[in-house]
Amino acid sequence: AILHLLYARFITKVLYDMGYITFTEPFTALLNQGMVLMDGSAMSKSKGNLVRLSEQLDEHGVDAIRLTMSFAGPPEDDIDWADVAPHASAKFLARAWRLARDVTSSPDVEWKTGDRSLRRVTHHFLADAPGLIESFKFNVVVARIMELVNATRKAIDSGPGGADAAVREATETVALGLSLFAPYTAEEMWEALGYPPSVALYGWRKADPTLLVAESVTCVVQVDGKLRDRLEVSPSVTPAELEDLVRALPAVARTVGDKEIATVIVRAPKLVNVVTR
Repeated sequence: AILHLLYARFITKVLYDMGYITFTEPFTALLNQGMVLMDGSAMSKSKGNLVRLSEQLDEHGVDAIRLTMSFAGPPEDDIDWADVAPHASAKFLARAWRLARDVTSSPDVEWKTGDRSLRRVTHHFLADAPGLIESFKFNVVVARIMELVNATRKAIDSGPGGADAAVREATETVALGLSLFAPYTAEEMWEALGYPPSVALYGWRKADPTLLVAESVTCVVQVDGKLRDRLEVSPSVTPAELEDLVRALPAVARTVGDKEIATVIVRAPKLVNVVTR
């Protein structure tokens, strides 16, 4: 990669000196990807290809190999093929595909009627994934897809079930996310969900801002600066409401005891400090 960069910069500066171009650097941004090693050794003319790609593709499939490469770590880091597990990626893709099989609602279902907690997971992924992709954090995106698959499977098996609108929305979002890393699996999911090809042409969905706002926040309750309790409250709770809630807490009453409350410092919704004298 160092020599490639040297060649590219040299040619660019020659072309600039000759008047063919108006810029002096070949790239606005550059990412040098790491190498694939095997037991700590890199490919070489003497050692050859330590990882035989054709054998890996035959055994695990191209989608599993692509997903494994993306999930192994940041693209600029080296990865040791001995430390990764393509078979685990294949199992995950099969699990994701089963979501599409278990969705029983129609494509025209109204998503807003679906389970709100699952919709929040879906829309947080929709909001975060583009920025992660732009910053080359592919492994993080894959991890977030896995989280969404787990949440959707839980909703199907022990929640509202496969007929819920949020389950369809989440499964379609899984297919959209996987289209970036495992396009063949994503296309099969898209077809199973009742859509014509191709999922790659569908475009990214916009996140609903109302589903990105926290429904509750944790308020830290202190007495004389020492932590005594925590309280789940609405983000829109007023200082007066929050003070009343804190005064009613048994932990606060026990700690204050017979002492007089001098003042109550409220920083709604995240902090309340009861000061005694």
